[in-house]
Amino acid sequence: MEQGLALNPVRPAQSYLLQSLLIGAVLLFPFLAYFGTAASIVGIWDSSGTFAHGYVILPISLWLIWGRREQLRSMPVRPWWPALPLLAACGAAWLLGEMGQVQIVRHYAFVAMLPLSALAILGLPIARSLAFPLAFILFAVPFGDVFIEPLIGMTANFTIDALIATGIPVFREGNNFSIPSGNWSVVEACSGVRYLISSVTLGCLYAYLTYRSTWRRALFIVASIIVPVFANGARAYLIVMIGHLSGMTLAVGVDHLIYGWVFFGIVMFLLFWIGAIWREDTAPDAAPAAAPALPDAPPAPLRKLLPAALAIVACVGIWPAYQYYLEKSEAAPAPVLLAGVAAAAPRAPAFVDWTPAFPKASAELQQFHDVGGQPVGFKLLYYRKPPDGTKLITTTNRLSPVTDPVWRTITTAVRDEAIGARALRLRESTMHGPGGKMLVWHWYWIDGSTTSNDYAGKLLQIRQKLLHASDDGAAVMVFALYDEDPEPARVALRAFLKDDLAAIEAALAANTVRR
Repeated sequence: MEQGLALNPVRPAQSYLLQSLLIGAVLLFPFLAYFGTAASIVGIWDSSGTFAHGYVILPISLWLIWGRREQLRSMPVRPWWPALPLLAACGAAWLLGEMGQVQIVRHYAFVAMLPLSALAILGLPIARSLAFPLAFILFAVPFGDVFIEPLIGMTANFTIDALIATGIPVFREGNNFSIPSGNWSVVEACSGVRYLISSVTLGCLYAYLTYRSTWRRALFIVASIIVPVFANGARAYLIVMIGHLSGMTLAVGVDHLIYGWVFFGIVMFLLFWIGAIWREDTAPDAAPAAAPALPDAPPAPLRKLLPAALAIVACVGIWPAYQYYLEKSEAAPAPVLLAGVAAAAPRAPAFVDWTPAFPKASAELQQFHDVGGQPVGFKLLYYRKPPDGTKLITTTNRLSPVTDPVWRTITTAVRDEAIGARALRLRESTMHGPGGKMLVWHWYWIDGSTTSNDYAGKLLQIRQKLLHASDDGAAVMVFALYDEDPEPARVALRAFLKDDLAAIEAALAANTVRR
């Protein structure tokens, strides 16, 4: 009897240790299985100041969890099996994102596995108690580039409308404008996407820590979205006014950015200061008597915890294993050979020196032709199994670079063109540069299909990968110079494609790999 009493305290301690080790292994396994994806996220944090806040997201989540440790000790661990289909769905989404080279899908699918793994192994009551700290991990995903172009347009519209309302005449070309004192451009740094991402991240954390009612939290989060958008427009207007009133001696260099961040800091301070007026504290008028400590929950039985842990590891690990199998079964990529296209239009000398801001392609072809006296050029960029970071379709691929562009993209719109008996949807961009004004029609060619939409292009790439184990694709661009009216350039491009689109696509199809 005495021997039994001496051994009983050891067994629960061993059970708690085994439970902790199993839970820790399950929660760390996604980092091991998706190490490449995790490393790519950290790489973006390291290279982009917009997403540098990602470094503190996981520590903040862990700190919030640590603050609830007393409550968690009294809650039993009960694996929740319905979370397994959600984990498997995230893994399948990651695989599709990997096949289509959709980085944002891969990142969100991986990061979503972390709270879902916690839900599966810890159980619904514990996960519900940790809902915000677990969901907050999603802010670690470097997401927001998609908002840059809309925010640039909104900032340009706000600034120009405010200048006109102030009585300052403005001449506008796209996101570039001129006022009597000088020229200005609304570029990526002026979009305010950094302010917006920072504001939303801080706003969600502040709302969770400051309020208890759902409606107050939701209202403050909405304010953290709306306020920085309008504040960025006001910031841009004030910077232009400072430059204008100072004769273009202030707010035109490094101080441009300094003024911007100072203004943003003031706006955020005011937002949080006003939000604190309606804070919901839990501190009572008088300190209550110390409540008795809740007993620790018993450890989960091994017969229940171990099968759940193995099932979670299987749901998480099968997808990178299958991706590894697909990569090993693929043959080495053959070289792409883009010989000259035998176009019907006669050849002409080069009339423009222009290079789109696309990554280096597997093969590239550019030709110039004469179409009824109008010079027309076309460029093909063909991609096959490119290295990491080199993609046919990505938000960073542009007709002109963001910084120090020789040619500036002024407008871009989607058009439907009738090329003979065929309908072709493309994107039309107007550009300004050393050669004057240029009209560019561009679209993607993937597995014999054409599209001007990035999302549709990604879906075509995924379909091609699943059906033919191929990632071949090309960017097609045809272009012509014009004076004031772009319609003559459109007529020339239309005539060129009517005679030569089939020859261009035949040259692309000749390189397509099917397995």
